[in-house]
Amino acid sequence: MPVPDLFDEHSRFLLAAIVESSFDAIVSKDLNSVIRSWNAAAERMFGYPAEEAIGKSVTMLIPENLQSEEVDIINRIKSGERVESFETVRLRRDGSTINVSLTISPIRNAQGTIIGASKIARDITQAKEAERRIRLLLREVNHRVKNQFAVILSIIRETSDRAAGPEEFQAQLRDRIMALSRSHDLLVNSDWSGASLLELIHHHVGVFGHEQLVTISGPLVTLNSNAVQHLGMAIHELGTNSAKYGVLAQGLGAISIDWKIGEDEDGNRILDLVWREELLETVAARLESPSRRGFGSVVVERVVPLALSGKATLERQPKRVIWSLRARLDALTQPD
Repeated sequence: MPVPDLFDEHSRFLLAAIVESSFDAIVSKDLNSVIRSWNAAAERMFGYPAEEAIGKSVTMLIPENLQSEEVDIINRIKSGERVESFETVRLRRDGSTINVSLTISPIRNAQGTIIGASKIARDITQAKEAERRIRLLLREVNHRVKNQFAVILSIIRETSDRAAGPEEFQAQLRDRIMALSRSHDLLVNSDWSGASLLELIHHHVGVFGHEQLVTISGPLVTLNSNAVQHLGMAIHELGTNSAKYGVLAQGLGAISIDWKIGEDEDGNRILDLVWREELLETVAARLESPSRRGFGSVVVERVVPLALSGKATLERQPKRVIWSLRARLDALTQPD
């Protein structure tokens, strides 16, 4: 009377438990591509209960345009090859697709004859989605870096044309690049979703000191990245002028930066932003002499309003500087 091989029986039980508890779909099929076993993970992944899947062709899981994969897999299995992991697409019961990584190995009987194949399928949908997001992010970063380079090259050119000498050029260029960097920091901290107008103004005005002379007020407005960068440039140029010739240089007078939201004659929502600088004593409060239009004037009067599809005015008097910007709110706030 034969003695039962208890070790083999325990091994089979252990293997079956491992297969059934696996998070990966494990399916066996014969050489005619007919499914012979189907674990719980396969049911979760593909939506078919075991009683519906077993006895059916595995091709029911393969999209029409990928049916040739099964022919190639069976031919390789028959020759004794193990099909190394490869990424492909499979079908669920509801007709939706799923990205999977497949590893396929031959199954042999006790005599060593190949009688089928085992397939291990791992759901890589999340990994593929992460790859897609990374590719989108890289394209977005590439786009933004190119835009930044264009802005920086423009700053270099305009600063060089208007600087009195190499030292002034270096100092002005450094300050303007640092201003861009401050706006960039705000955008990075928000994952490029934008920044509030209040935060942007504080960020740029604070570097000049004399915060007690500056009042900032207005409703909450979250700017898109384009508005952050261009309004940041304008606030920097106005602050730089004030630190040279105005309130922030004299420590006398006051600066108010206010904005409000209204509507134009066509019913479009409008942002009105005003920088108002008032000195208590007569000093040369000016961006530049009227006979010399510097880069700061170009930025606040032309570059920024053009970039924001708005209009700006700059009023310069011996004891007063007023810069006003009017732009459609959607141009400042809608994602760019």
